[in-house]
Amino acid sequence: MSKKNGIEALSRRAFLASAATVGAGALAAPAFAQSALDGLLNAPRRGNWDDQFDAKAASRTATAVLSNTPILSPQSVPSTQQAIMQYQQIASAGGWPEVNPGDQRLQLGVSSPTVQALRQRLAITGDLPREAGLSNAFDSYVDGAVKRFQARHGLPADGVLGEFTLKAMNIPADVRLQQLNTNLIRIQTFPEDMGRRHLMVNIPAAYVEAVEDGSVATRHTAVVGRLSRPTHIVNSKIYEVILNPYWTAPRSIVEKDIMPLMRKDPTYLEKNAIRLIDGKGNEVAPETVDWNGEAPNLMFRQDPGKINAMASTKINFYNKNGEYMHDTPQQGLFNKLMRFESSGCVRVQNVRDLSTWLLRETPGWNRQQMEQVIASGVNTPIKLATEVPVYFVYISAWGMPDGVVQFRDDIYQMDGNAELALDTTSGMEQPVQ
Repeated sequence: MSKKNGIEALSRRAFLASAATVGAGALAAPAFAQSALDGLLNAPRRGNWDDQFDAKAASRTATAVLSNTPILSPQSVPSTQQAIMQYQQIASAGGWPEVNPGDQRLQLGVSSPTVQALRQRLAITGDLPREAGLSNAFDSYVDGAVKRFQARHGLPADGVLGEFTLKAMNIPADVRLQQLNTNLIRIQTFPEDMGRRHLMVNIPAAYVEAVEDGSVATRHTAVVGRLSRPTHIVNSKIYEVILNPYWTAPRSIVEKDIMPLMRKDPTYLEKNAIRLIDGKGNEVAPETVDWNGEAPNLMFRQDPGKINAMASTKINFYNKNGEYMHDTPQQGLFNKLMRFESSGCVRVQNVRDLSTWLLRETPGWNRQQMEQVIASGVNTPIKLATEVPVYFVYISAWGMPDGVVQFRDDIYQMDGNAELALDTTSGMEQPVQ
């Protein structure tokens, strides 16, 4: 059997299994959500929030969503099928209540009738334990439950119901069910064996996993392409790590970003250590270029250094889109709420940890040697002794073997429902600084 036919057969089997599982869930539909609500209603009535304070509750529930199991693993299809069954039951039982605090800021210490709806909403999806009850108090149990919900949706786990947390919380259950079904089909296209060592870049999650022997070896926050300049979905192989890379501006950035900047500030290229190189390798003086005309047919190449757009590291993989992974001098971008701001390439937080992992089986390149080369500032390409498979995927909803169900913003509007794009993609990439 060919690899392609094998994958198709796997997908058909998984799809039929999924349909059977979801059908079974529909027969038992009201039980799940109603039992969660009954547990709350029958719990002891809660008093003031400080009567129920549990200092460890929030940290327990927020960290409970982490797992060493990769997003894409042999367990991915059955785990997502289980999540579909759970959300089928919830949707059939009427879903969850809308949480609408108005102008009130819901956070730890607040007492409000709206908190009852919040408690019910969180309990139905298993974020709030039943014993927490249905009081008006935003106590530490609710705080922990909100943080768990936020972590499951890729939001900062601060326990405060801000704009994006409320938007995510109020997406109807049937829409979330649709999102899970859409993503199950995507997950089914991947083989169970993706390689002993491989990298997975999940675009909606703005997140990178380095996977080894079926377990996540290292995780990395990422910045991926915005809607107007998206990061492409591709299966490829990483073949090279470049320390102290030159950065060559893509034609799109030259036309859309650098040309307008040069019109405003003729010293922009000099300030940013960008040189103009012609087709023969000769350097061209910026003052000889008409910046009010069309972009010149020249290479715009930035020297290695701290202000280089790729900072210390560039990671190359085979693709026709001119995309790559890299470091960045703008480390503050990784702390942003939403990280969809690049022109298609992927910026990786703690990229030196990832490079160390990629080069571990390449003789002569340990972390100490890498740091010495980076400190020297010398451009140094390194071919991997064994190329590492890399999968750029678009998975915005999935289930995990421990029962945690994850959702992300549909940043490229590929899930078929406008409600799933939470308007969190308005950030704009800054040109080279």
